[in-house]
Amino acid sequence: MSELAALLPVDARRMQGHICIVTGAASGIGRAIARLLARHGATVVIADIGTEVIEGGEPTAELIASEGGSAEFVRTDVADSAQVDALVAGTVARHGRLDLLVNNACIRHARPLLELDEADWQRVLDVNLGGVYRCCRAAVRQMVTQDATDEVRGRIVNLSSQHGMIAAPGDLAYGTSKAGIAYLTRQVATDYAAQGIVCNAVAPGKIQTGAGGRAVDPHVLERAHRRTPWPRLGRPDDVAQAVLFLASSDASFITGAELMVDGGWMAA
Repeated sequence: MSELAALLPVDARRMQGHICIVTGAASGIGRAIARLLARHGATVVIADIGTEVIEGGEPTAELIASEGGSAEFVRTDVADSAQVDALVAGTVARHGRLDLLVNNACIRHARPLLELDEADWQRVLDVNLGGVYRCCRAAVRQMVTQDATDEVRGRIVNLSSQHGMIAAPGDLAYGTSKAGIAYLTRQVATDYAAQGIVCNAVAPGKIQTGAGGRAVDPHVLERAHRRTPWPRLGRPDDVAQAVLFLASSDASFITGAELMVDGGWMAA
């Protein structure tokens, strides 16, 4: 996006000079978020367990660099508190502060209750919900020590899901974890508003990321098309644009909110 970035005048780059961490940014939605933030002038730390791109292509950090942006990869398992704390501490040591955390990392193990082993249940919750808890804790610890800009010391955007609001057939653990993220978002927002911390969530509907498996199951896709009023399903860039809005100063006086990006599914 070096050519695309050049089309954005500096005063139109909404994240110019911001230091951002995006978890789970090797592929899919996280990858799109990282690229868009970099296009808008952010330095992006890509935190993931590896660099493999599920949908194909070169690793995200290398792609952003080739597009004229600034990014680095830090291998991080969000289920490990020590790794999460090191991620934030290392980012601040290299760049001086942390302006934005985007909690996108998640896993899925689609099973109904009677087919869901306890170990798999615990793993989904530990990565999806526990990871958001660990990353928010480490980020807020840092953000409350920083000087405020336009009343804000730091911003957090969590990726929840419409599946935290409605049942997804045969997928108990994922929806439960996403419902927890929505609550955690509201609680962090209210607990730390007085200290200048902004915390919001983006709730995607059916987003086509290029992943295989359940994501392209004909029955899943048929249900998604039938339930979505908009005449197409979502794309990673749709979610990235919503994250950019909540990450920027354009989203003034918004905290504790959950922004739907679902083509109208929840409105129908």
